[in-house]
This record gives sequence, C-alpha cells and structure tokens, in this order.
Amino acid sequence: MESVNHTMTDLFDQLGLPSQPKHIAEFVARRRPLPLEIRLYDADFWTPAQAAFIKDKLSEDGDWALVIDSLNASLRSRPRGAATVGDNDG
Repeated sequence: MESVNHTMTDLFDQLGLPSQPKHIAEFVARRRPLPLEIRLYDADFWTPAQAAFIKDKLSEDGDWALVIDSLNASLRSRPRGAATVGDNDG
C-alpha cells in the first residue's frame, strides 16, 4: 500500500473550501484560537459533511491525519502579539 502525502491545499479542496495559500491563511486567522476543549471536528464552522470527513480521517489515522493535525495545530495557536489572560497582571 502506497502512502500519499496530502497537502493543506488538498485538504481544503477536499473540504470544498478555497484552497489558495492566501485563503487558507485567512480561514485560519478568522477562526483561531480554537479552544482546546472543542474537538476540531466539533467546531461550529464546519458543515456536517466537512466535520464527518475530518472525524473519519482522524479515526483512520491514515494519510489525511497528518495534514488535519497540522490544521488543528494552526487553529489552536494564538495570533502573534495576542494577549492571554494574566499577561498584564502585575
């Protein structure tokens, strides 16, 4: 069985979303930081079909899982310069 290395562009194409690097960056910027207590596929910005695809591919732990994990990490990160609770305490 041959392994396929999917890209973020491939993932966004598969999800039916604009997949140019600019659009992917905008998607992430508008939706982050995704709270840790929300599973990626439970986020409210997915359609039911998109959420099902993400959940299914993560559970298979196959070729898609790496790029989905990368998207998950990007959505969890805070934008540069964003304050967190307690940053200005003192």
